[in-house]
Amino acid sequence: MLVLLYTDKDGYFVAEVPSLPGCISQGETREEALENIQEAIKLHIEVLQERGLPVPVDNIEVVAV
Repeated sequence: MLVLLYTDKDGYFVAEVPSLPGCISQGETREEALENIQEAIKLHIEVLQERGLPVPVDNIEVVAV
């Protein structure tokens, strides 16, 4: 899954998964944020599957402008 990674106003790294709305995590370091978002993705997908909902396909295109 594609993950957006950016820093917030307090300097924390925020990781967000556009294909899974609401799937967001953070960390004090880049590595921590990426570890946390991997766990969040896993749990998010598990909940979708438990509810019988489809797991969205990553259909994001990254374009530099």
